[in-house]
This record gives sequence, structure tokens and C-alpha cells, in this order.
Amino acid sequence: MDKTALLQSEDLAVGYNRNTAKQIVLHNNINVQLQQGEFACLLGPNGAGKSTLIKTLSGFIPKINGVVKVSGKELHAYKRNQLAKVVSVVLTERLQVPNMTVFDLVALGRTPYTDFFGTISRQDRQMVMQAINDVGLYGFANRQLVCMSDGERQKAMIAKALVQDTPLIILDEPTAFLDLPSKIEIVQLLKKLAKTKNKGILLSTHDLDLALQLADKIWLIAQGRDLEAGIPEDLVLANGFRRFFEKEGILFDNERGAFKVEQEQLKTIRVVGKGIEYKWLSHALNRKGYQTTNDEGNYPLIEIDENANKAYVLHQKDGSKRALRTIEDLLQQIMVE
Repeated sequence: MDKTALLQSEDLAVGYNRNTAKQIVLHNNINVQLQQGEFACLLGPNGAGKSTLIKTLSGFIPKINGVVKVSGKELHAYKRNQLAKVVSVVLTERLQVPNMTVFDLVALGRTPYTDFFGTISRQDRQMVMQAINDVGLYGFANRQLVCMSDGERQKAMIAKALVQDTPLIILDEPTAFLDLPSKIEIVQLLKKLAKTKNKGILLSTHDLDLALQLADKIWLIAQGRDLEAGIPEDLVLANGFRRFFEKEGILFDNERGAFKVEQEQLKTIRVVGKGIEYKWLSHALNRKGYQTTNDEGNYPLIEIDENANKAYVLHQKDGSKRALRTIEDLLQQIMVE
């Protein structure tokens, strides 16, 4: 095992006890590592066992077999108050506590360091305010949680984990109920915190596109498969995403790094042009079942006019030309012929 790794597992088996007589094993042979300053994303289909693995690595549920180490020490060897100083966890659920402010919530992250009465010191208060600012909630310290958006509340939860002052932060699908802009903002924030605060951050998520763009490492998990881990580019080139996610009619495009829906192609159509207009015109035609080509197609030709008055020039079957201003107009013209 790597002595410098912040989090690591060796031949780990995870699952749960249905009763005292029977163990349900979901995954075996899990061998992963997370370094300080590294941002990793755990990806997998629903029911793949992501939450079970997250909870096992966090110490919430016991492992079935194998070894888990945090900062070089086996997880089970930590007492509860010690573990709270090396691992902080952010879970999925929405937090709704009447009258609780951002400061109140974030201050709970200092609990492992306070006395019996939970008294926070002046230094604790300074750390709480710093964490609130670090997640982009400057001026929100006295804001009640019920008056905030879901994205803002998740930032407050991340600030709570940050002020806990642990080298490792583990998050179980914290963006699951957020809109797309908020998801992007949260994942960008986690990437930044891993780098600037030298934290090891593990995020369980369904957002493959964001993981491909921002994660230092990706862990892929699915039922009936051994976990695969690596940098995003290597996993794409090794067809990892195809193996773990493709289903009938849904394909992973290794060149684009995204999923696409397989559709019956009606005809081929020649498109001449370049740039962003070419890309999105091709996208629209593919969506309608046309395969674009650089050669002669079933349909004569579409030419993208790149002059000041941009237009899509349709070379019609009778030899005439028609300039159309929008892709929608172009599609309507093609479909009626």
C-alpha cells in the first residue's frame, strides 16, 4: 500500500448485514487511492452500490473484508472523536432546520474540538467565518437556512465540512437535487478546495460530464464488475465508460466524451461548412435521423453561408437554392420534401 496516500483500500469488500447470520456482499476486490490535493468522482448507475462504498470508506458502516486506511491508519482503529478529525462527510439530504443560520450550521463542524458544553472559542469563530467566505457565502453568516436556495445550503454544508479541518472530505451525491448551474458551481468549488486547501475530496455523483471535465481521478462502479479507477482520459480510451454505462440504444461517444442516443438513420445528407454553426446543424440533422456526410448524399446539399448575413443554403432537388435563417426553418423544409 502507498504510505503517502490519504485514503486507500486493499481487497476491500463492501455490503451489509441482512441479519446476524447472513452478509450481503455488493463488491469485492476494491483497491483505490486518494491523495491530498486530489479531487475524485465516484460514478455508477443507480443501484450500483455507490452509497454503500461511500459509507464504508467514511466509517458509517463496517467493511465486509479487506483494509481501509486514512492517513496511514486503519479506519477501524480510530475512535469516533478521532475519526471526526480526519474525515468529514456531506450527505445528500436537504437540511431544513427552523431558525438555524449559516453560522450555526457551519459552527457544528467545530464540535470535535470543543469542550463538553460545545463552547466555541474566538479562534473557532474566525475559522467558521473563513469557511463561509471560502465557499462563496460572504455576508450569509446570519442568513437562515430556510431562506436560502438548495445550492446555497449545500455550500453551507461544504463549509461545515471544511471547518471540521479534516484532510479528507467525502460527499455522497450532494448535487442530486440541484439545477444544472448549481451543480456546476458546486463541483467547481470542490475542485478548487481540493487544490487550494490541499484536501483529498471524494464525490459520489451522476454527473459524468462534469466529472470528465473536472475530476483528477474517476472511480467507476457497477453491479457485477470490479471497480475501475484512473484519470478520465485513460478511462475513455480504455472504453471504461462504454463497459459501465452503455445500454441498448444508448452509446458513449469516446470522441465527444458524452452519451448519445442511437437512432435509425433515414438518409444521408451532405453538409458544407465549418465552425459552431456546422456543429449544431449536424446535431439537429442527426437528431432528426439524418446522417451527415462530406460526400454526395441522398439529399443534394446544405451549405452554410458564413457571410455577414449568415444563412443555411438548401440546394433543392430541382436545382434551385433557398436561403433559410434558422436551423428550425431548414428542418421544416427538408421534412416536407
